[in-house]
Amino acid sequence: MPLFDPLLTNAWIAVLLEPFQFTFMQQAFTLVILIAIPTALLSCFLVLKGWSLMGDAISHSILPGVVIAYIMAIPYAVGAFVAGIFCALATGYIKEHTRLKEDTVMGVVFSSLFALGLVMMSKIESGVHLDHILFGDMLGLSWSNIVESAVISIAVIGFMVVKGRDLVVYIFDHQHAKVIGLSVKFLHYSLLVILSLTIVASLKVVGMILVISLLIAPGAIAFLLTNKFSHMLSLAVIISVLCSIAGVYLSFFIDSAPAPTIIMMMSLLFIMVFSYQQINNVVMMKKPEKTTFAINNKHNTKAPVDAL
Repeated sequence: MPLFDPLLTNAWIAVLLEPFQFTFMQQAFTLVILIAIPTALLSCFLVLKGWSLMGDAISHSILPGVVIAYIMAIPYAVGAFVAGIFCALATGYIKEHTRLKEDTVMGVVFSSLFALGLVMMSKIESGVHLDHILFGDMLGLSWSNIVESAVISIAVIGFMVVKGRDLVVYIFDHQHAKVIGLSVKFLHYSLLVILSLTIVASLKVVGMILVISLLIAPGAIAFLLTNKFSHMLSLAVIISVLCSIAGVYLSFFIDSAPAPTIIMMMSLLFIMVFSYQQINNVVMMKKPEKTTFAINNKHNTKAPVDAL
C-alpha cells in the first residue's frame, strides 16, 4: 500500500489544482478578488451608516439604465451608473420634500425603477441574455471586462484612501463633521457615487440581485467580530476575498453558479460567527453565577450538611 501513496497524493493534488488550469476560472478568480476588496470596504461604511437598503435600492434600480444602454448600443456600465445616480438623487429629493422616511422613499423608488426595467426588458428582442445582468455571468466574461472592473475598483479604493478619515467622521457624527468644516453634502453624494460605481463594477460578475450581499455581509460579519473600525475594515476585506475565492473554487466541483455559491459561503460564515457569539454570551453570563457559588461554598462548607 505505501507504494501507491505518492500516486494517490499526486492524483489528489492534480484534482485540487484542476480549477486553476482553465482560463475562464483564472478570469473568475481575478474578477472576484477585484470586486471583493471595494465591496468589503464599502460594506463597513454602509453597515455603520445604516445604508444597507440604499445599496439594495441602487442595485435594483439600474436595470432600466442597462436596458436603455443596450438599445442605444453604449456600454452597460454607463447606463447602469446614470440610473444608479438618478435613484440616489430622486430618493434624496423626495425625502427632503415630503414627510416620508428615507426607507419608505427608497422602497418606492427602487421597486418602481426595477419594475420599469423588467417591463422594458420583456419588450426588446435581444441576442444577449439580459438576465445575466440580474444574476451575473462570471464565467462568460473576458479580460476586457476584468480591465473595466479593475479601473472602477482602483478608483473606488483610491477615493476611500484619500477621503477615508472624512467619511468616518461623517458616518459616526454628522453634526461634528459640519462643525469642523467638512462638506457634508459632498461626502454624502460622494458616498452615493462610489456606491453606484461599485455596483456597476460588480454588475456582470454577480448581478444586480446578488451584489447587495457583497455590500452587506462582509461588513456585518466584521462588525460582529470587532469594535474597532480599522480592524473592521481589515476583517471585512479578508472575509470577502476568502469567501469569494472559496465560492468560485467550490462551484467548479459541485457544478453550481459561482455568484450564489459565494453568497452562500458568506451566509454560512455569518451564521457561524453569530452562533459563536450567542454561545459565548451564554457562557459569560453563567461564569459569574459559578464564581459566586464557589465563594459562598468557601465561606460556608457545612451548608449542604446543614441543609440536610
